[in-house]
Amino acid sequence: MLPSQPLLHAAVFALAALQALASDTFIAAVYEHAVILPDATDEPVSPDEALALMNRNMDVLEGAIKEATQQGAHIIVTPEDGIYGWLFTRETIYPYLEDIPDPAVNWIPCTDPTRYGPAPVQERLSCMARNNSIYVVANIGDKKPCNSSDPGCPSDGRYQYNTDVVFDPEGKLVARYHKYNLFMSETQFNYPKEPEAITFETPFGKFGIFTCFDILFREPAVVLVSELQVDTVLFPTAWMNVLPFLTAVEFHSAWAMGMGVNLLSANTHNISLAMTGSGIYAPDGARTYYYNMKSGDGHLLIAELDSHPRLSPASSPAVSWSSYALSIKRFSLNDRDFSGLIFHDRFTFTELTKPEGNLTVCQKDLCCHLSYKMAGKREDEVYVLGAFDGLHVVEGQYYLQICTLLKCKSTDRNTCGQPVETAQTKFEMFSLSGTFGTNYVFPEVLYNGVQLAPGEFEVLCDGRLKSKHGTSKPLITVTLFGRLYEKDLPHPLRTSQ
Repeated sequence: MLPSQPLLHAAVFALAALQALASDTFIAAVYEHAVILPDATDEPVSPDEALALMNRNMDVLEGAIKEATQQGAHIIVTPEDGIYGWLFTRETIYPYLEDIPDPAVNWIPCTDPTRYGPAPVQERLSCMARNNSIYVVANIGDKKPCNSSDPGCPSDGRYQYNTDVVFDPEGKLVARYHKYNLFMSETQFNYPKEPEAITFETPFGKFGIFTCFDILFREPAVVLVSELQVDTVLFPTAWMNVLPFLTAVEFHSAWAMGMGVNLLSANTHNISLAMTGSGIYAPDGARTYYYNMKSGDGHLLIAELDSHPRLSPASSPAVSWSSYALSIKRFSLNDRDFSGLIFHDRFTFTELTKPEGNLTVCQKDLCCHLSYKMAGKREDEVYVLGAFDGLHVVEGQYYLQICTLLKCKSTDRNTCGQPVETAQTKFEMFSLSGTFGTNYVFPEVLYNGVQLAPGEFEVLCDGRLKSKHGTSKPLITVTLFGRLYEKDLPHPLRTSQ
C-alpha cells in the first residue's frame, strides 16, 4: 500500500530536517584582546597617529583571525574598544572615527576602499575577512554629520557612535550596529534616536548583534531573540567583572541559557580594570570560556555550536519560572532574617545554619525557596539565602528580582554580599526557586576561583534550578537573576548619559 501524499510529504520533510540537523553546526571563535591603549591626552592626535595605534591593535587581531581560520572557524568576534581603547572625550576620539555606511550599499572596502572617503580601518578589517574567508566582527567608531535642522544635533555638528561591524567571507559589510545603551563613562558617544535590531543571515543560521551594556535591557537584546528569533548573538564587550552576580563568564553564560540562544562573547583584557572573561555559550551551557586575572595576554577560544539551537534535540522546553515556588508553602519563618548590600542593592538574607535543610526568604513580591545539603558544614564559612525585588540604580537603572545562595566574605554576617572569589564548601545538592514576576530569569552557578559549572546543574520546567549531582568544586553562588523589563524607565532615563 502506498502512503498518502500528506504522509509522504511529512516523511520527506522529517528526513530533510534530520539530515539538516545532523550537519547543521559551525565553528565559532572569540578573541579576548589585551588592547594597546593610546597615551592620555587632552588634545586630539593626528589622523596618522590614530591610525598607527589602531594598526598595532589590528596586527594582533589579524594574527588571531589567521589562527582561528587555520582551526576551521567560520566566524570570529573581537572585543568592544578592541581597536583603540576607551576613556576618550568627544574631541579626542574623533581622529579614530570613520564614516560607516548602511550595509545596504553592498560595499566591499577591501576592493573599493575610497568609495565613502578615507576608511583605512574598514578596508583592513574587510581584507582580513576576505583573505581568510571568515566572518569578522569588530567594534569601531562611526561619525555622522548633522546640522541645526536636526534639533538633536550635538553642538560640534556630528553624531558619534560606538559601532559594531560585520564583514562576510568576501569582505562585504553585512551588518552595522550603533550601541543603544551606553555605559556611564561613554560620554564620547551618542546613542541612536531609535534602538536598532540588527540581524543578518548566514549559511549557519540567523545572527543578531549588540554591545556590552545592551545585554541588560530589553532593547535590543530581548527583541532580537524573542521577536526576531535569531539563533546566535554576537557580543563585543568591555566588561568589568562585579561579583557575585555580574562576572562576564557567569552572567553571559546564564543569559544564553535563559534566552535559549548561542552567545559569542569577546571581552577586552585589562587586569587593572577587572576586565576578563570571554566565552562561546550555548543554551545548554558554556562550550568554552576564559577567565584570567593573572596573565596580561590575550586569548583565542574556538568551539563548535549548533546553527539552530532551538531545533536541537538538546533544546530545553519552556520554563514556568514561578510554578514550583508558588505551589509550596514557606519552608521557614522570617524571624532570623537580616539585610545586607550587594552592589548597592539591599537584599534580605537568612543564614544556612545547618548542614542541610529547607529555607525561605522573602522581599516584597519575591519569595525564594532553597533546599540544600552541604558535603560538610564548616565553622569558618557562612552561606546565606538572599532575595532582592527592586530597582537597581548604580551604573544604570533597571528592575531586578534575584534569588541567591551565596558565600559570605567572612563569618561576620555584615560581609554577606561582598565580593568573594574563593570557597571551600561543596554541596551534595541544591534546589533554588522563586516567585518571579517575569519570564526572563537567568540561572547562574559559580564555583571557587570564578569557574563555571557546565553540565552540573539543570533548570526544570517548574522553575527550579537544581544540581544534577554533588558540586565538583566549592560553591561561591547559585543565583536566579530575574529582569522585569516592563518596570524599567524609558530610555535614556535608565542609563547614565
